[in-house]
Amino acid sequence: MSNSSPKKTNPTVQDVARAAKVSTATVSRALSMPDRVSEETRNKVARAVEETGYVLNHAARNLRRRDTGAIVALVPDIGNSHFSNILQGIETVCADRNLKVLIADTRKPSMARSNLNEFFSQNNCDGIVIMDGHFSIAEIRAANPKLPPIVTAGEWSDDPTVPIAVVNNLLGANLAVSHLLALGHKTVGHVTGLLSHKPGRDRLEGFRATLSGAGLEAEEAWVFEGDYTLESGRQAAEGWLALKDRPTAVFCASDRAAFGFISTLSEAGFNVPEDVSVVGFDDIDIAGHFVPPLTTIHQPRRAVGEQAAQLLLNLLQGGQPKTASVQLEPWLVVRRSTAAPGNLASEGTS
Repeated sequence: MSNSSPKKTNPTVQDVARAAKVSTATVSRALSMPDRVSEETRNKVARAVEETGYVLNHAARNLRRRDTGAIVALVPDIGNSHFSNILQGIETVCADRNLKVLIADTRKPSMARSNLNEFFSQNNCDGIVIMDGHFSIAEIRAANPKLPPIVTAGEWSDDPTVPIAVVNNLLGANLAVSHLLALGHKTVGHVTGLLSHKPGRDRLEGFRATLSGAGLEAEEAWVFEGDYTLESGRQAAEGWLALKDRPTAVFCASDRAAFGFISTLSEAGFNVPEDVSVVGFDDIDIAGHFVPPLTTIHQPRRAVGEQAAQLLLNLLQGGQPKTASVQLEPWLVVRRSTAAPGNLASEGTS
């Protein structure tokens, strides 16, 4: 007589349904399309999954929390060291929490807004860090209200509910212009950043406010609108060269713009800082190796990324940020692109 025990079978969907007291169709929806069922039902099915052993325990936990184990970072220019430094901060924090960071270059044709909205709607990530100021987060939310938590890094948001981690741009501009004033410059120009974005407007505001506080005012002709690029620096330099009354110092809203400005003047036979002092903003890696080494405002970019990641993790854990934004203080790095004003530029020599 055989005394073998009955063969043990693997748990089935029916077993889960009986344990959860729901239909098998509801179990299937809860497992494959969790957004299609209520939170109460998801939790019931998750408990039943664990009790029956239908799937691994970590899958049941993910069902309850809908975790993917990844966040998405939206970057406007992956080749720009400014953004890669912020990403390093984000990845450092996320690595400690076993979270993957998926990077999407928002300027690629394949990352059109319609494609991004579709990507987000598929719940492929737990959270999003946005570094591209061209995005209207309010519009994205309106098109897809089930977006995962969002924070911004280095940019402001048009949605007041979105936590942000940024540098204090007003302070940075103040430090730059104050340095030039301390050297004795009385005529200071500015190459702006994108004025459609708050960081660019803040740097312009800080530039004007610091001059005003010293009893000075910049001529409108000395303010050259830019967009942080080498090209905008080149165009500003051409504008400076065309002036009869040139400012003896120029504050650029980015290091890249400063590089374009300086190199164009060099080609025209002018020297920095003998003919004009130049201050940048960012302190990207090449700033200290440029000719001349660039005086600039250092952005603690890695710390901005770390703070943004912490804000996002707090949201993912069900909390709310203690403050709507985290502003980090920049600092001045003095190199050889600034000096006391000379005579050549102030006389308008071409």
